[in-house]
Amino acid sequence: MACIVIAVLVCLSVAVVRAEDPYLFFTWNVTYGTISPLGVSQQGILINGEFPGPNINSTTNNNIVVNVHNNLDQPFLITWHGVQQRKNSWQDGTPGTNCPIPPGKNYTYHFQVKDQIGSYFYYPTTAMHRAAGGFGGLRINSRLLIPVPYADPEDDYTVLIGDWYSKSHTQLKSFLDGGRALGRPDGVLINGKSSKSKDNDKPIFTMKPGKTYKYRICNVGLKNSLNFRIQGHKMKLVEMEGSHTVQNIYESLDAHVGQCYGVLVTADQPPKDYYMVASTRFTKSVLTTTAVIGYTTGKDPASPDIPEAPVGWAWSLNQFRSFRWNLTASAARPNPQGSYHYGDINITRTIKLVNSASRSNGKLRYAINGVSHVDPDTPLKLAEYYEAPDKVFKYDIIPDSPPETDVATVTMEPNVANLTHRTYIEIIFENHEKSVQSYHLSGYSFFAVGIEPGKWTPEKRKNYNLLDAVSRHTIQVFPKTWAAIMTSFDNCGMWNLRSEAIERRYLGQQMYLSVISPERSLRDEYNIPDNALLCGVVKDLPKPPPYTI
Repeated sequence: MACIVIAVLVCLSVAVVRAEDPYLFFTWNVTYGTISPLGVSQQGILINGEFPGPNINSTTNNNIVVNVHNNLDQPFLITWHGVQQRKNSWQDGTPGTNCPIPPGKNYTYHFQVKDQIGSYFYYPTTAMHRAAGGFGGLRINSRLLIPVPYADPEDDYTVLIGDWYSKSHTQLKSFLDGGRALGRPDGVLINGKSSKSKDNDKPIFTMKPGKTYKYRICNVGLKNSLNFRIQGHKMKLVEMEGSHTVQNIYESLDAHVGQCYGVLVTADQPPKDYYMVASTRFTKSVLTTTAVIGYTTGKDPASPDIPEAPVGWAWSLNQFRSFRWNLTASAARPNPQGSYHYGDINITRTIKLVNSASRSNGKLRYAINGVSHVDPDTPLKLAEYYEAPDKVFKYDIIPDSPPETDVATVTMEPNVANLTHRTYIEIIFENHEKSVQSYHLSGYSFFAVGIEPGKWTPEKRKNYNLLDAVSRHTIQVFPKTWAAIMTSFDNCGMWNLRSEAIERRYLGQQMYLSVISPERSLRDEYNIPDNALLCGVVKDLPKPPPYTI
């Protein structure tokens, strides 16, 4: 009998040990350092001495713990772009959710990559730090027990592309603070290097003949859409921002700011070097850069004949329409992606958001529905949690549908929409400007159901893709067009909806969506972390009673 009891206790202890998902621990030292991505020395932001920063390689349900030491002379925050942070906007790393890490101090992020797979990245959200570095790749691999709809690749490579300025982040910030636009970038980078970088003729990746490799391509840039292609090779799209896709073949892909793709590339060409190419789209003067991929058995250099990028935004729109959700593939769960019939859910609220550019007191500002967001000294999430929002912001200062005429002036204040928990909401982005917009929603994936020229009306719903639109987190809006997304707001927290163009975000083209747990229950949202930094009006307030089960 005693042996049986001991055996049962051993089994129970093993079950308890296995009950918690694995932890990954990282210590990051954020410093300034000299970098020369465009062949000119400038001040960059390094993580553990690296530019770009180190990759995070995780698996579904892993707990990620990152202790960030801020050795800069300015406050600093990092956001985990595309990681949904279920019930945990405390770790989102935006000025609306977190007090920045003071110079010389540290903060430990702790979040779980729960029920996700795919290609993501991280970057700074304070000031103009993103223009100096501090970004890196973040991948979430599928658990072994969940099948992936393609064979394991020979290797897995992260490709971070983006436009870049040779001026320092402090100079760029002074331009914006002074009412000026940033103007044209100076170049394009691939993994922190350009064609002007030292040793750029050496391969950054290698491939064995006949083998297939996965490339995770993310536009981590500052304002421009980019076209990516690989000389002499086709790309099979298999994943996009956390969703398995129908596996179409592409010669090139348009990646708008903040977007990520996972593609398979087979080394099926004569063994030699080949160029990866990234170039700006929708710009008068096209900026292009290259990086080398080498075959392990080849020594010949890459051909100087660079494949050309497509022209016009109509091509890009047609490519968007070719993207489809793989309905039969499992996601981070055993059930197929297509088991969630998003097109059959009744819409409970429609919000139309119109971006605009204007001037306030002679200075350039960007706005959504006439409001240019300003980050208060107290993060919005903290003010809400401490039940002091009236001291910091007001809810719903913009209408769900703005006037048909463009707003000539803007109001500068915190922009927060109050959304009811578990409602199914349609958001329309309407772009009246001549530039391509790119919007990201933190804390969620949404279904990108349509993009069309002109202005949106309810009749446009008949053209929605209600069957296999890709579930993703960042959507482009072409000039004089609209884009529609739909999602269920079931993730409580304070979530940032922002332009991914850095000058637009910095100058107000963003807002926050508040989804409050009506029952103040841990089933809906985690309590404030014990190590949370406090600032602003809540710094000396007593902590509210914690949420309970």
